[in-house]
Order: sequence, then C-alpha cells, then structure tokens
Amino acid sequence: MKLLRMKPGHGEVLLAEGDVGIPAQARELVEAFRAQLEQGMWAAVPTASSGGRREARLVRDFGEVPRDADRVIFFPKAAGGR
Repeated sequence: MKLLRMKPGHGEVLLAEGDVGIPAQARELVEAFRAQLEQGMWAAVPTASSGGRREARLVRDFGEVPRDADRVIFFPKAAGGR
C-alpha cells in the first residue's frame, strides 16, 4: 500500500509505502496516516469505477481502508468559507 499526498504543482508525493500484512510496516503506515489527518488533510481510497470516471471513498480512520487497497490519497481541505 502507498500513502500519497496531492501537492499543487507536484502531483502525488509518496509519504509511506509498505505491506499491511507485515506488522512493523503496518504500524508505520498507521502512524503516517494519522500524521496526515492531524495536519488537517482528508484521506480517500480510490475505488473501481466504470466508464473511465475516477471515484474515491473518504476515510477517517486507517481501519476503514480496505486491506487490499493499492493506495490512499491525502489532500487538503478546501480553504475559505465563513
């Protein structure tokens, strides 16, 4: 599994990579996941879609990420509003 962060002008930046089946690597993935949420990022897991359309499901906890997911993408919350 890869944890990726979307950065304007840079595309996807690799934050962490590991196998959730290996306890030490799974712990590193969980720690990196939590660190991104603590920084105010949103997390999404890409899902299979039809017709070439890209879709993703928002997750709020590492436990919500399917164990067979290839990647989790982090992106900043929208700024602005009152």
